[in-house]
This record gives sequence, structure tokens and C-alpha cells, in this order.
Amino acid sequence: MIRGGPRRLIAAFLALSTLVTTCAPAAPTISVPTTLVSHFKIVSPAFAESAAIPKKYSCDGENISPPLTWSDAPANTKSFVLIVDDPDAPGGTFTHWVAFDIPSNQTNIAEGASSVGKSGKNGRGQNGYTGPCPPSGTHRYFFTLYALDTQTLNLNDGASRAAVETAMKMHSIAVTNLMGTYSR
Repeated sequence: MIRGGPRRLIAAFLALSTLVTTCAPAAPTISVPTTLVSHFKIVSPAFAESAAIPKKYSCDGENISPPLTWSDAPANTKSFVLIVDDPDAPGGTFTHWVAFDIPSNQTNIAEGASSVGKSGKNGRGQNGYTGPCPPSGTHRYFFTLYALDTQTLNLNDGASRAAVETAMKMHSIAVTNLMGTYSR
């Protein structure tokens, strides 16, 4: 039994999830126990769970972010972090979007949003969204939203994904994701 209450339990699960994700390609890289997730859910009016992401949101189209909506975040949520990645990329997981310090009263991201909370660096070394662009075949894209118990991660725009994940480890209280696919 882990002593110290829910925070210690979450920390233990996060440490375990870090070990597991280094052994196998999977998303998300940070998780919380499913018993703490409740009904937290993220969806997109542009594509359904496990369905194809429209070309418009890819490098073959307008390369704009799809609209996203979420609901049922835990009552003690103070902010959100969004990480979008492709675990099927040939060189390892490719990060398409990192947004953090998203206010707790926000429940959606509009199509083509260029600024959501603070922007972290994507896999191209740029702030903001970059759409699906697999070299070939069908890839999976995970839109993972974390609810945090802190308003800010005390990071600046342009923070790396690793810095964001490190800063949020002790603050993640719920996680949900939406997976879409894209083929070329």
C-alpha cells in the first residue's frame, strides 16, 4: 500500500507509466489511474474516435488544427495541457502540438486556433500545431488532454514537450484522448 494519499498514488502510477512507455510505443506518455478519470472526454466535430482526420487538418491540406471540445473535467481542475502526437512515426513518436496553461474554464479549441494557452515546441521545433504528414501508410494521431490541479506550469512559450511533461507530473488529475488516423 502506498502511504501519503491520492497524490502519492498518482505519482507512483506516473512513475510506472513512464517505465512502461519507454518499453513500447504508446500514447499518452503520462497517465493517471482510470479510477480517477471519471467521465472526462474530448471529441472533435471534424472526425470521430478512430476515424480518418480530414485532409484539411494535414500537411496535404490547410495544415490547421481541428476543432476540439471537452467535457466533464474534474471539479478541481485549474488548467489543461494538450499534447498531440503520432506514435507510428518512423523515427519514434512525433509531437504535433503542445499547448499548456489552458484555462480551466475553456472547454473547446476552435478550428485553426493559433494560440491556446501557452504553446510548446512541436516536433518541427516550432510553437503551435503541425498537422498529420506521414511519409506513407496510415498513422494514428492521439489528441491527449490532461486536467491539472494547478493554474500554471511556470514555463514560458516555447517549452519542450519534455519540460511540460516533467512540470505536470505531480499535477495531472485526469486524462482523456481522442485518436484519429491519417493516410497518404
